[in-house]
Amino acid sequence: MKLKSVLTMAAMIFFVAANAQTADEIIAKYHENTGGVEKWKAIQGVKMTLVGKQQAMEIPMEMIRLKDGKSYSHFSFQGMMFKQNVFDGTTLWSTNQQTMKAEKSDSEATENYKVNDAQDFPDQFLDYAKKGYKLELIGKETVEGTQTFKLKLTKKPIKVDGKEVENVEFHYFDTENYVPLLMESEAKSGPAKGMVMQIKTSDYQEVDGLLFPFTMTQGAKGQPGGFSMTISKIELNPKTDATLFAFPAAGK
Repeated sequence: MKLKSVLTMAAMIFFVAANAQTADEIIAKYHENTGGVEKWKAIQGVKMTLVGKQQAMEIPMEMIRLKDGKSYSHFSFQGMMFKQNVFDGTTLWSTNQQTMKAEKSDSEATENYKVNDAQDFPDQFLDYAKKGYKLELIGKETVEGTQTFKLKLTKKPIKVDGKEVENVEFHYFDTENYVPLLMESEAKSGPAKGMVMQIKTSDYQEVDGLLFPFTMTQGAKGQPGGFSMTISKIELNPKTDATLFAFPAAGK
């Protein structure tokens, strides 16, 4: 082999190695570009004020998530307020839209929430290995004209009808800014069972030194419509009362 060919091959190998990415490097860059790991870990709570929209219908909403796993959300519709996915650390509950009464979720849904959602604040990628998750880089893929890194996040299994099923998400990060643009996962139950569900994120804005997406759209892949959410305000470390998350006492 000629010296020139050897040098050319060596240069190519060096170029590939220098530009190679690992899943951990992508996540590290993502955290760095959105404010830094220490700032993300310092957050104790997040409160979002937003408007959800489906077709021509607009729905005012509010969501709160805390570092200890507690969560709360409500939306207003036709003059009535409904609470959804409220979790006080033990009980998961929502407002029944027919009876307007608070109802506890079944044990399976509650356990699934505890195992995954409750520990994902403020970001499922923070200390993901300590949570028992696995992260893999699948490769690069173009999403709506933007080149992205495709990462596979395998979380703890969930239970569906008493059986454990795999719990996998695919996350697509912009290769230029290292911010998430799309998340995909398969619906495991309900009318959409078996369909690929998507959450698209955009319009990143700074809040106290951290970048958050202010626009989100969710729906089934390849299907028209969907539900969009436009955030008007994000508050970090909001003051909350424990009674906000507690299941109402009898008669209330």
